[in-house]
Amino acid sequence: MRKVSSAVNPIITIDRHDEKPMHRQIYDEYCQAIATGTLRPGQQVPSTRGLAAELGISRITVLNAYAQLLAEGYLQSRIGTGTTVSLALPDQSLPSGRRRRGDMSARRCAAMALAKRGPLFNSIESPPWARKSGAFAVGQVAFEQFPFPVWNSLVTRHCRNIRSRDLDYGDPMGLQALREAIATYLRTARGVHCESKQIMVVGGSQQALDISVRALLNPNDRVWVEEPGYRFVRRIFALNRIHMVPVPVDDEGLNVAQGIKRCWKARAAFVTPSHQYPLGFTMSASRRLQLLEWAERARAWILEDDYDSEYRYENMPIASLQGLDQNASIIYIGTLSKVLFPSLRLGYMVIPSELVERFRRVRFAMDIGPPNFYQAVLADFILEGHFARHIRRMRMLYRERRNLLLANLYSRIGARLKVTGEQAGMHFCVMLDGICDQEVAKRAAAANLCLVPLSSSYIGKRSQHGFILGFASTAADTMPDAVKKLQSALQFKIKI
Repeated sequence: MRKVSSAVNPIITIDRHDEKPMHRQIYDEYCQAIATGTLRPGQQVPSTRGLAAELGISRITVLNAYAQLLAEGYLQSRIGTGTTVSLALPDQSLPSGRRRRGDMSARRCAAMALAKRGPLFNSIESPPWARKSGAFAVGQVAFEQFPFPVWNSLVTRHCRNIRSRDLDYGDPMGLQALREAIATYLRTARGVHCESKQIMVVGGSQQALDISVRALLNPNDRVWVEEPGYRFVRRIFALNRIHMVPVPVDDEGLNVAQGIKRCWKARAAFVTPSHQYPLGFTMSASRRLQLLEWAERARAWILEDDYDSEYRYENMPIASLQGLDQNASIIYIGTLSKVLFPSLRLGYMVIPSELVERFRRVRFAMDIGPPNFYQAVLADFILEGHFARHIRRMRMLYRERRNLLLANLYSRIGARLKVTGEQAGMHFCVMLDGICDQEVAKRAAAANLCLVPLSSSYIGKRSQHGFILGFASTAADTMPDAVKKLQSALQFKIKI
């Protein structure tokens, strides 16, 4: 049996022991490829001479097959363009019986593969407010303020100096130069106790959490999660069959006493202590010490997500929880998506020294390691001082946009409004009585507003209604009109 494959053509199989003539086998292969969409209208197919040479058969055999395909209108041949799939095919489908059998087989395969996790994927919807652009989008940055000339210059520099070793696999932990730059930054700006050997470069905080769960936890383990909390974290735990124990949050952060009461033997706790998501509270010193004491006594892990701690507007940034830890019980997670731009897809984690090799093995099993190129660019961006300057500029800009949004909200909505978490980060929370936040969010989406309903951040049935409003990507001159649209949307759906 001989096969031929091409970058733009399907695999053609010839079985010399089959009773079916070889020209008919070629004909059937092309009909199947065209019917299933593997070959598309206008796509070029190999020449008869080239296909015959690849298959090791007579060109006459291929000519006979092509002649039949041309006669039936599957292929067309023009001088100068060669032979292509016909542009005039009215219906590229198999006979109904064969099509139904193929579809049924695909459904059976999907059901078998997703039997245990299928319900989870079915529950992951893309509601109208989940769009990535529009006023008040959460997690979006001021793209127009990014230092494009500097970044482009660094990218160009590395493009012009690519060496052969740059094309090989990198360290599963990440590029050494970037890890050293991140370690220096974290020690200086976040009070994290770390060395570069403890840094792992990852594809964002989601991957960091997934690696941590795979390295530290077993299926059916119980984990504390903040209530309300970061909804995408729930998907990681669910995919790994981890049971989540919702622990309430108040103005001092995670209520550790309630966590102990609900599940003292939890194997880990996921927290956002510097700027709790979504309410924005900062975990108090007493709560931090309580959490560390519980982790030591319960021999549990703490997963600290420090996602936008660079931005505080009323005081200096809050030091990390990891900096207080004396028992190497914390996995510290950070992301650059909130500081630079989301499509960079680079984050980092700080791993206790004793666990580095274990995490390295998990990472290597998942995807071998992160791509090298943008790590090298980012390392220079940090080491040459551009990163720190960009943060300072954005801190001033985001403070201005936050103040403008607050002023417009209080002006138009006033006494009905309760705001939390406005002292830091790139979003804050607004709570309103008498509304159904998800219904309002659906209506607001039609006006190009990204109102993330606060109720979507709860696991339990009892939840507060309000909205998580991002302000970083909403320009000052569009802010008044956006708040006006929000006011209009609030006048419709009332919670019963």
